Amino acid sequence: MTRLLVENAGVLVTMDRERREIENGAVLMRDNRVELVGTSAELQARLEADGMEPDRRIDAGGCIITPGLVNCHHHLYQTLTRSIGTAEGKSLFDWLQTLYPIWGQMDAEAVYISARLGLAELMLSGATTVADHLYLFPNGARLDDEIRAARELGVRFHPTRGSMSLGQSQGGLPPDSVCEDEADILADCKRVIAEFHDPEPLSMLRIGLAPCSPFSVTPELMRNTAELARRHPGVRLHTHLAETIDENRFCETLFGMRPLPYLQSLGWTGDDVWFAHMVHPNSDEIGMLAETLSGVCHCPSSNMILASGIAPVREMCDRGVRLGLGVDGSASNDSNQLLGEARQAMLLQRVGWPGFESSADRFSAREALELATLGGAAVLGRDDIGSLEPGKAADLVLYRVDGIQHAGAGGDRVAGLLTCAPVNAWYSVINGRVVIERGEISGLDLPALIKQHNQQAQCLLHKAAASRYTK
Repeated sequence: MTRLLVENAGVLVTMDRERREIENGAVLMRDNRVELVGTSAELQARLEADGMEPDRRIDAGGCIITPGLVNCHHHLYQTLTRSIGTAEGKSLFDWLQTLYPIWGQMDAEAVYISARLGLAELMLSGATTVADHLYLFPNGARLDDEIRAARELGVRFHPTRGSMSLGQSQGGLPPDSVCEDEADILADCKRVIAEFHDPEPLSMLRIGLAPCSPFSVTPELMRNTAELARRHPGVRLHTHLAETIDENRFCETLFGMRPLPYLQSLGWTGDDVWFAHMVHPNSDEIGMLAETLSGVCHCPSSNMILASGIAPVREMCDRGVRLGLGVDGSASNDSNQLLGEARQAMLLQRVGWPGFESSADRFSAREALELATLGGAAVLGRDDIGSLEPGKAADLVLYRVDGIQHAGAGGDRVAGLLTCAPVNAWYSVINGRVVIERGEISGLDLPALIKQHNQQAQCLLHKAAASRYTK
């Protein structure tokens, strides 16, 4: 049994039921759970009364402590192709068609290295739990490759086994070369569940199943995937949905329905389902999301950089939709800064969305921070993360707020995390283990990783160019 005490924080943001923010706060962790939360004086008195000394103390002076941030949607492999397409202002379908042939050149090592780099960048921004959506598996790549990276770094991981089966020859968007046979997809889904999925409380690894989108898989695969997932406790369902107007038109043309009613007809709503984006639901569909307890992951930067639109997050929140936050693919955001994504969510809702008047009070800093913590936990179906309370997972982040970015923000230091320029984590604890110390990931040679990653990225581009030439 080991005890870790983090003390003397300027403010401790608990995200508990009362949403307490504790001045001069402290958290005592025992093994991988939170044991006590309170002021530093209260916890010190308790330790002395019990005759205990923690195994380690971390001084959080000059810092704000928050629960670990939760990233609910990502494509880690896309770190290899940042700025391609986004630099030119391409919209989603054109952007995807530009990148599919490049991604088709990946192999297992490229997936592993890109996941390692993307997860490191997310962790440095404050993420302690990450859900990823890997939906193409060329040249022997497997979900196992990014699971390996996550285990090495010590992040809490929700990888989803994605899939594409509806190629261009069948009326889908992706080229046939990056699609898989549906029997093979389902067989590998069964394999990764059996080999990796851990539904227990405080689990560090849970598998989800994630057909990519309505325009890249068949109705049969959607139904069969849902049936398979629901035979295994804790295996959740995930897909992209209602991301663009083009997608709405595609579904209406091909299926005679808008995206959400189409997926509901296939059994794809419920408290075990979450959708990425949901930029273009109508009012009735927002009600459907709330009534079915289906989750939504908001990805503001990606929606902006691909010109997809502004999701009606304010309305979804007000009507009780379970809502979390995602950075989305590193090539449709070009960043893995999750605290910065929370800031972007706040700002974008203040701009407003079509049909609603914009207002500066439309979304607060604390609401945005809640999306990135409790909201993400709810979307992933977890009641053991997202807040700092006794019995919850020992996942927390320290952000320094005594630097130049926060000078003058002492009147509301918590809001300043979102309104001021995003800073990286100073310390991070995941599952009771210190994984970031004084701004650096423990045991990681980051410059060497960056060099290795960039070599993989260049190799990928060269392979894609050679493939075009030979054709």
